[in-house]
Amino acid sequence: MKSSQEEAPRRTVRVLVVEDDAIIGMLYEDMLAEMGHSVCAIATTQAGAVAAAAQQKPDLLIVDASLREGSGVAAVQEILRGGFVPHIFVSGDVAGVLKLMPGAIVVQKPILELDLARIIQRVLASPSAR
Repeated sequence: MKSSQEEAPRRTVRVLVVEDDAIIGMLYEDMLAEMGHSVCAIATTQAGAVAAAAQQKPDLLIVDASLREGSGVAAVQEILRGGFVPHIFVSGDVAGVLKLMPGAIVVQKPILELDLARIIQRVLASPSAR
């Protein structure tokens, strides 16, 4: 049995956060850093999310479904046209997101760090994320 010092290091996941509330965006950035991940960009609009995804090529998207300018759901749909990127929606309206994207991973706001860590692990372990 290997000691924890001999275990292979976890891969740093590059995350694009799509969130129009600056404080929540910074909170996600802090939580993700504590988990050992890095935020490659924080986008606040649908157009910004699409552009950031094309430029940054993130490993994971964490997306607020409702944005002041555009839609997080529409942004993800557009990003996915270029190839699959694992994604998690965070919303106050889980049912509304699932209506637009059946089968999506959607978590209710507010989300705790431990819950976010578990969901990220589950999403990245799914066969479609590989």
